[in-house]
Amino acid sequence: MIEKIQRATASSPEGARGLVKGVLACAFQNLAFMLPTSLLYFLVSDLVADTTGGRTAFYVCGCVVCFALIFLTTWFQYNGTFFTTYKESGVRRLNLAERLRKLPLSFFGKRDLADLTSTIMADCEVLEKTCSHYIPGLFGSLISTVLIALSLQVFDWRMALAALWVIPVSIAILLGSYKIQDNVQAKTMAVKMACADGIQEYIESIRDLKANSAENAYLDGLSEKIRAVEKQTISAELTNAVFVTSAAMVLKLGIASVALTGSVLLIRGSIDVLTLFLFLLVASRLYDPMQGALQNLAAVIAMRTNVARMNEILDYPVQTGSEELTNQGCDMVFDHVGFAYQSGETVLKDVSFTAKQGEVTALVGPSGGGKTTVSRLAARFWDYQKGTITVGGMDISKIDPEKLMSLYSIVFQDVTLFDNTILENIRLGRKDATDEEVLAAARLANCDEFAEKLPDKWNTSIGENGCALSGGERQRISIARAFLKDAPIILLDEATASLDVENETLIQTALSRLIRNKTVLIIAHRMRTVAGADKIVVLSDGVVAEQGAPDALYACDGLYTHMVDLQTDSQNWSI
Repeated sequence: MIEKIQRATASSPEGARGLVKGVLACAFQNLAFMLPTSLLYFLVSDLVADTTGGRTAFYVCGCVVCFALIFLTTWFQYNGTFFTTYKESGVRRLNLAERLRKLPLSFFGKRDLADLTSTIMADCEVLEKTCSHYIPGLFGSLISTVLIALSLQVFDWRMALAALWVIPVSIAILLGSYKIQDNVQAKTMAVKMACADGIQEYIESIRDLKANSAENAYLDGLSEKIRAVEKQTISAELTNAVFVTSAAMVLKLGIASVALTGSVLLIRGSIDVLTLFLFLLVASRLYDPMQGALQNLAAVIAMRTNVARMNEILDYPVQTGSEELTNQGCDMVFDHVGFAYQSGETVLKDVSFTAKQGEVTALVGPSGGGKTTVSRLAARFWDYQKGTITVGGMDISKIDPEKLMSLYSIVFQDVTLFDNTILENIRLGRKDATDEEVLAAARLANCDEFAEKLPDKWNTSIGENGCALSGGERQRISIARAFLKDAPIILLDEATASLDVENETLIQTALSRLIRNKTVLIIAHRMRTVAGADKIVVLSDGVVAEQGAPDALYACDGLYTHMVDLQTDSQNWSI
């Protein structure tokens, strides 16, 4: 049962057990609230029989006991629902974040940032409210109602039937609507995600929109998305209200049916006035928690969409492997590797080459040829479908990704920095590095040239994603991280793309000191960047078109020669 609850609420085992406790606490609270009704029934019975004398102490103690039980059950209900749920909400977010950390990058190609942020924050918030306010109240009411129904059978089954028939009918109305509710909720989530994506895209691209005088046109489209959210939300609320109100109206018929049935039976002499009074009291108290439970049931049905989005993350297969590195050296070998993205696009068909330790291997070729994909497969950001990739004879597909990453220092084409100091951004390469080690790595990457000119020097905060720095300065910080990590394998994806000629030369000089006895894989479009490489691998249409030393390849008069000549001509171009 615990596993089913986990699946239904995307919760941890402890959270599922806490939810069960919350349900039971709500059930006991509802039963405690029925105790004054029972006490009132006995009081009326004594008044009718004129036997209240000498029972005053009983009713006083009964009131005290009722108050104490209501207080205790309410206290347990509050702790069992709200406190437990809020704790579980934090656990759920951490579990989602931990799962995301272990997922391959192929997953992130299907979910954008706004969608994932919404899942971790908004969807978790929906489940937090559902598990604290709705589910315990719903199932607690059902349990207490069943127990009360069984007890009512003792007095009169006909009156019990008159009081309880409305409950299964009301529940059936809402349960019959779950497909409609699912469809409406899915449409609501879709327009909300479209709106969130639009807002995020506007913020990220505002510079380009302004530069092309397209801001107003984009905002018009964004306004349409916002209005679509408003329209769909109103539609969803109306749909929910139709079923909840219909169920509540049926529920209200219970009091009428109790009164009508009781009157008929009383006239016939089948029951007495006290029995009718008892059932009227019970009916007046019984339907209040059930009416709330019906609203809760609609909310529980609606949360299925949010749970499905979380389970998509939790169910996605993670990359696993051995925690032990068995490589002998760091020669990287691609052996007939083939790879296709989940979109169906085949990027690599049959790629074979060796990047030897102590050498610089450069990947060049036309755009779309698979250069970046090769570097991502090398670091096991994706898993290839054909062939093998080994490091020092060790199959990387059988090694835990985090353990494997200890062998790599990577500089991406798109640099990601944090709103922190220069020193701490570089320290990301190795968190336990001393300030002296960080500064040494920064100077190797030529970061001191700009850092020493800033107001607080190395302790200057560089803003969100390094917005206070230029593109070249940001890229040098990224390169400094790789220097600091000092891993035996270095992957450089257009690492010098944002640098001017002077800084590029300085970085290449620093790289020559860094790569001693290391495996270096460089991706570059500028032939000047890779002219000093030990080996060139030319990728075209997903295969290795050519490979060899730069001079030997150029003498072959092939694709590499054509690329070098074209770039030489473009450098001589002038206005």
